[in-house]
Amino acid sequence: MKHLSILDFSKMERVERLNLINSCTGYKSANLIATKSIDGKPNIAIFSSITHLGSDPALIGFIVRPTTVPRDTYRNIKETRHFTVNHVTESMIADAHHTSANYDPGVSEFEKTNLEEEYKENIDIPFAKGSPIQLYCKYVNEYYIKENNTIQIIASIENIFFEENLRHEDGWLQIDKGNVVALNGLDGYCLPKLIDRFQYARKDTATTSFLK
Repeated sequence: MKHLSILDFSKMERVERLNLINSCTGYKSANLIATKSIDGKPNIAIFSSITHLGSDPALIGFIVRPTTVPRDTYRNIKETRHFTVNHVTESMIADAHHTSANYDPGVSEFEKTNLEEEYKENIDIPFAKGSPIQLYCKYVNEYYIKENNTIQIIASIENIFFEENLRHEDGWLQIDKGNVVALNGLDGYCLPKLIDRFQYARKDTATTSFLK
């Protein structure tokens, strides 16, 4: 197999460099973050940077791009301190991707796509209807990343809603059963399938499968 080595990224055309760097690190999560402004205007946007930070307390993090231009998601989270995370399914990918379009501040992507708002009892922030796994989250903190002028948001998971058939007896959610997609780069949507699941790894002990 012949390998191509690229050492000087500065000589690459901007879009080519962007596509290369965004895809070379592997698959990323595809999530819709839904928010609502203080005056009740809903917003929804695709994110590929949401990561698990810890289970106790239950924390996640994600990156907000530079706020040199208006960012409805960031502004709404700072105003209301809450947001929802919604997994994207195969049938949602075109509408989910369209939420990345550069609409004017205050325009709701719910109005520009076929994505529908869904509300839970005692929760005023919208969820994405049809998403098989939905998280209700609370803003905890943020950290400015000076190297590229972005912000890492830290949030707690306050509640989890999911399709019952995804959950195993030990609490594990098998998300491929919900046709949940992943992102390859910024615009490649993939449908992962479970290959195996292994028990806790212990030294000098053979790896044991849960499924075989």
